[in-house]
Amino acid sequence: MPIRPGIDGHASLCPSYKAVCLLCVWLFLPFAANAAVLPEERADTMYHSYSGGGVTIDGPSVLVRKNIGDSVSVSANYYVDMISGASIDVESTASAYSEQRDEYSMSADYLVDKTTMSLGYTNSSENDYEAETVAFGISQAFFGDMSTLDLRVSYGSDEVFKNGDESFSDVAEHRRYGFSWNQILTQKLIAELSVETVSDEGYLNNPYRSVRFVDPSIPLGFSYQSEDYPRTRNSDAIAIRAKYRLPYRAAVKTEYRRYADSWGIDADNIEFRYTHPLDEQDEWILEGKLRFYKQSGADFYSDLFPYANAATFMARDKELSDFSNTSIGFGVSYRLPDRWSLFDRRNTVNLFWDYIYFDYDNFRDVRVHDGSTDIAVGEEPTYSFGANVIRFYWSVWL
Repeated sequence: MPIRPGIDGHASLCPSYKAVCLLCVWLFLPFAANAAVLPEERADTMYHSYSGGGVTIDGPSVLVRKNIGDSVSVSANYYVDMISGASIDVESTASAYSEQRDEYSMSADYLVDKTTMSLGYTNSSENDYEAETVAFGISQAFFGDMSTLDLRVSYGSDEVFKNGDESFSDVAEHRRYGFSWNQILTQKLIAELSVETVSDEGYLNNPYRSVRFVDPSIPLGFSYQSEDYPRTRNSDAIAIRAKYRLPYRAAVKTEYRRYADSWGIDADNIEFRYTHPLDEQDEWILEGKLRFYKQSGADFYSDLFPYANAATFMARDKELSDFSNTSIGFGVSYRLPDRWSLFDRRNTVNLFWDYIYFDYDNFRDVRVHDGSTDIAVGEEPTYSFGANVIRFYWSVWL
């Protein structure tokens, strides 16, 4: 199944995959977050699990980051998604499925005075999708390390196949350009402004997905045909973030992100995080999160087209509809006593849980028909579901 850059900043295999990636990205970020400082040496072993909307995604991930001297940091990450189940789209037009996605990534950071240059490579493989991405970034600290400028660019090349159809093969390319400015405003307040633009070209839809259209010739009243998307997509996003340290050593983080693209989608994302150490030694750390997301649908999206081939481009992917989601999350980190620690180093165990509720305004649940015609075509109830995301990992500082 295709993996593409997502509207709200994560990959777009399905809502489940986007949720998992977003909630884990801070741990497995391939580039240094601060200029003039190399990332900490550490090893992380994680298990992640998503369950919701008829889909289950879980698997392990291993990250190792090591410094070479005082100026070079290298890392390697192995990430697995084992996907199974039957989402509402699959239940409507196909049978349940299972597959595995394996992702390998490597990165290197080179520190020179107050400048950090980063280079990364990622390879993702499924039985019907191959993706490769190379990325470069540069960070520069200014004004006594009070300000940090970060520039980044990446290029992705994907190959798309279709199980059961050996003649189908296509490609997609993704170019991302990003800029961010991080500013220490006071002793307690840090703010960041970031801008990103993405250019996608090639096969950008899912070869298994279908649209439905009114068909009076059959008792059910509607039929299906394959989706057809434009072969180009340009998107822009701007985000403002802030982190404030409270008097009792806790911290509040906020974020607002605005997204718009050439397909007619506009989206807004607001997020709040609260981090609270329970003791002076940071042995126990609690975290809470609340996130709201809302978007308008693509210009060529419709839950029900009036007839076959009704438009040049047609989509019924619920992720291109008008929808919103709300997330709440809780987490706890515990620093292990020295007698339990590996390699006589600092060890932590971390558990995070998120609940995400998806609510689709104009994507209807056609499963209510179940072969009957009691409900009129186009009058089916709109679809919604909840999902649980769990991440458990063990970290060792090398």
